[in-house]
Amino acid sequence: MRGVTAAHTASADPGPRAPGAGEALPQHVRTAFGVADAPPRPVAWAGQRAWQCGEALIRPVSDNAVAAWSAGVLENLTVDGVRLARPLRSSDGRWVVAGWAACRFLPGSAEPRHDDVVAAAMRLHAATADVLRPRLLDDRDDVLSRSVSAAFGERRLTLDPATGGDLFSELGAYRRPIKLVPQVVHGELFGAVLFDSDGSPAVLDLVPFWRPAPQALLRALLYRLALHAQHPEGTVRSLGGLERAAGLISARL
Repeated sequence: MRGVTAAHTASADPGPRAPGAGEALPQHVRTAFGVADAPPRPVAWAGQRAWQCGEALIRPVSDNAVAAWSAGVLENLTVDGVRLARPLRSSDGRWVVAGWAACRFLPGSAEPRHDDVVAAAMRLHAATADVLRPRLLDDRDDVLSRSVSAAFGERRLTLDPATGGDLFSELGAYRRPIKLVPQVVHGELFGAVLFDSDGSPAVLDLVPFWRPAPQALLRALLYRLALHAQHPEGTVRSLGGLERAAGLISARL
């Protein structure tokens, strides 16, 4: 994610197909979210185009159910030291309108402040410890869910050896049983946290996983390797950062 942005997104609008990242913001969506008279300004949001309309940010969503669930949790969640992009309802109470969701616009940009992101994650997960497991996870089958299942040894994937598959197999042999309590955790915080001019972090959305909140380094690395090996933009060159992380973590195994 680059540039200025805000959050993912009580009921979802099943609506038509999700809008494409390059589609213009429809007038009826602006009207539904109460910003018909605010000129839309294109901004980047999680690597996709979104629109700032006054104090609101409107963006296309790929999964209406996840967007509506995320909005329902973020609506009343409080996290010490972390700004949250509060979701906005449409005029008829929906979180999602024809594949579009809205939230309060938050100033900031994504920065490689990894320690600060981890600190924000710890505070966020302390706040989500009592959130019930969403049923929408029951039938989830996408590249993120497949990758985390593979990382925890619950699923076998055929991964491209050149873009992480070989390293995944090598490191996967070091897995040992762990006993940690699962809870709702955000599965994609890196690149989804903004920092303002004062360094205050902002969480943009919730990408729900039902996994342990404490950092399990080996499984976290395996997740990233599986995701990288399946990603259409994953290359031998972009694998370099994960290989360096693997070297550091391997020394502790």
